[in-house]
Amino acid sequence: MCLGVPGRVTEVWEENGTRMADVDFGGVHKKVCLAYVPDVVVGDYTIVHVGFALTRLDEKSALETLELFRSVGLLDEELGLGDPATGPTSVAG
Repeated sequence: MCLGVPGRVTEVWEENGTRMADVDFGGVHKKVCLAYVPDVVVGDYTIVHVGFALTRLDEKSALETLELFRSVGLLDEELGLGDPATGPTSVAG
């Protein structure tokens, strides 16, 4: 399953003419493309799907969604973390 996961932008830079960001998903950081949301800045929350930020999201909604994903066991799966004993889970996008 591939869900859009909310995360907080912690850093923004340009890479080969494309805006990129470091996004924090409740302690897990991923490199994300900001091409679809050029107005997102550090501190904003965004929905990320397969490495692309898709839309800006308010903090309350983002944190509620992260907690829901975590509580039903989807957060680690969606972030490709898997079980630490067996290694990363392969998640098809």
